[in-house]
Amino acid sequence: MKETDALIKKALKYKENGLTDHEIAEDLNVSKETAIWLLNKGKKKKPEGDLKIGWRSLGVYPSRMSSISDVLCDVLLEEIENKNLDIDAVVGIAINGIPYASFVAEKLGFELAVFRPHHEKEGWFSSNYAGVKGKNVVIIDDVVGTGDTFRSAIKDIKTEKGTPRLCLAILNKRAQNDIQGVPLRALIRARVI
Repeated sequence: MKETDALIKKALKYKENGLTDHEIAEDLNVSKETAIWLLNKGKKKKPEGDLKIGWRSLGVYPSRMSSISDVLCDVLLEEIENKNLDIDAVVGIAINGIPYASFVAEKLGFELAVFRPHHEKEGWFSSNYAGVKGKNVVIIDDVVGTGDTFRSAIKDIKTEKGTPRLCLAILNKRAQNDIQGVPLRALIRARVI
């Protein structure tokens, strides 16, 4: 219960600072339904089947993120070989996918694009990084929950005339192995049973 109380406190503080329910869910690595439950101080029925993911042990030290990125690179290279993929760029989803995408792009010599999702309207690609037009891309994020963020990235990549070839994550909280027909690979798959 102590951890739940700490999450409630953190969620309420984020709300006070102007974050949306979706932004709170993303920062806490929980579903939007769980974030809303936390904001209601746990008074309603708790959503079933959600997992709280804590990355602090990884996120504090770039060397640890680099090591995880080595494994992501290995999985990506396996997919490139098995599916004969031609990849031009890596798309990091803001905010937590960016460091991993940066390491992967650097290690494998790909361009880096940054996607900033928006959950009420279209997301956008940062103009300070590579574009995706005419490129085959792999999309990287830390966690796949509902898949909405990847779906948004896939839609916007296609709008920009790019071709999403693979979704790659550290943790997959869903059962499916693809998102809108784009293969999904993750280092870990978690399920509530």
